[in-house]
Amino acid sequence: MPYEPPTHTVERSLRATTGAKVIAGVDEVGRGAWAGPVTVCAAITGLRRPPAGLTDSKLLTLKRRTELEVELRAWVTSYALGHASPEEIDTLGMTAALRLAAVRALEALPVRPEAVILDGKHDYLGTPWRVRTVIKGDQSCVAVAAASVLAKVQRDKMMAELGVDHADFGFADNAGYPSPVHKAALAERGPTPHHRLSWAYLDALPQWRHLKKVRSWVDGSAPEIEGQLGFDF
Repeated sequence: MPYEPPTHTVERSLRATTGAKVIAGVDEVGRGAWAGPVTVCAAITGLRRPPAGLTDSKLLTLKRRTELEVELRAWVTSYALGHASPEEIDTLGMTAALRLAAVRALEALPVRPEAVILDGKHDYLGTPWRVRTVIKGDQSCVAVAAASVLAKVQRDKMMAELGVDHADFGFADNAGYPSPVHKAALAERGPTPHHRLSWAYLDALPQWRHLKKVRSWVDGSAPEIEGQLGFDF
């Protein structure tokens, strides 16, 4: 399906309105997975013409995404990844875990960005970062699209490595998301050390339900349920 290539429109707007020169595009992957970390990439690209075919990683074939990731690593001005572990997700909740991973990525860059373009409509990063949220930024903004591809390919590689000792779960193919193979292995073997144990899928597994971690909501807030689907969907 044809798609419009990403542009530097938002970055140029930020430069004009804020005076920022160093602007990072930020995107995450793994939010809806049942296993593995949530990974955030921060990429700085400047205003150069991007590699051909750059777009949201989800719109690319595995082959093209992998090829493009190699091109991007050489093309971007700089990039860095940040991760929040399953344990941190269980302890903090997804929003705080995303912020932790994003801060780790941004602080790992060789130069601190003066502004951040964040994919989506919710600013999970917050102060002191100067943030512009962009819905579908991974399709429309060059730096965010680059971050999308880099994050996706590198997290997929990480999940394949974690899956070597858990072959029945198919992490190399599903990256920790709830595929039929993954669900069947969970039902039979229970969660691995890489699973998120505060999530609702354990409610559908009576023999493993005792492993579920429940966070106390001392601040009166409601539990986050995004991505925490059970077996029936």
